[in-house]
Amino acid sequence: MKDFPSCFGENGVQVADSSSSTSKAAQNIVTCVYQCRLRGRSSLITITWSKNLMGQGLSVGIDDSPNHCLCKVEIKPWLFSKRKGCKSLEADSSKIDIYWDFSSAKFGSGPEPLEGFYVAVIVDRVMVLLIGDLGKEAYKKANADPVPSNAIFIAKREHIFGKRFYGTKAQFCDNGQIHDVTIECDTGGLGDPCLFIRIDSKMVMQVKRLRWKFRGNQTILVDGLPVEVFWDVHNWLFGTALGNAVFMFQTCLSAEKLWANHSHTTTDPTILPWFCSQIFKDSQRQGLGFSLILYAWKNE
Repeated sequence: MKDFPSCFGENGVQVADSSSSTSKAAQNIVTCVYQCRLRGRSSLITITWSKNLMGQGLSVGIDDSPNHCLCKVEIKPWLFSKRKGCKSLEADSSKIDIYWDFSSAKFGSGPEPLEGFYVAVIVDRVMVLLIGDLGKEAYKKANADPVPSNAIFIAKREHIFGKRFYGTKAQFCDNGQIHDVTIECDTGGLGDPCLFIRIDSKMVMQVKRLRWKFRGNQTILVDGLPVEVFWDVHNWLFGTALGNAVFMFQTCLSAEKLWANHSHTTTDPTILPWFCSQIFKDSQRQGLGFSLILYAWKNE
């Protein structure tokens, strides 16, 4: 099942098949979704960062209505292309320019740059999305109208890797604090493992008797907001060596609304990844808050 608009196609992660034996190297992907106003209506822009043996790449997809892909632009792995540039195209009588500059970018272990970069999406000279810490350089290069972008970061999906500890950074509300999220689980011992989740080194969730509670959900508080945490670690405990666990952090004003909308899915725990996928879609369509989906792979 595809849980992104059609134009995001091959860059979307196949949520339903969490036990896929696809090479982990090919799965080093981070997908970020932003909501913005485009030509007077709510639109989605998806930024997909990828990393493989050939290098690091980027794709930008713009969906200006639920069933209409305005455009999709692929920036090939940087081993074979310039680290800064621009692509321009016409779509539905609109001029779209995508600028990027990674010439001074610093990277960690993942495909996303940490600093020293920008990616800018300009539609009819209006800056609709700007990410990165080089905003002044982006406006100057693009010669865009001096109007701040109104884009809101609404969803992120990421593959993370580790043996016992799995970490990422997350911003649970627009313009909010960036937090360190750490998941700890040691499945190598003889006893029943425990699952720990920490936000900025503070433990916010602990699941004991994990072999009995390998799927579930719990509410935590982050920045004063309720965040519903869903987990599925079945593949870690009972699956193959290539299996991954799935975690989802969903901010919302009413966790009960999520369960009311999808209560029929909870009767079959084997489809929890699909359940997370459905919530992910609703968060975009109904404004239910920020969604973070993590696919945690064990390093061999």
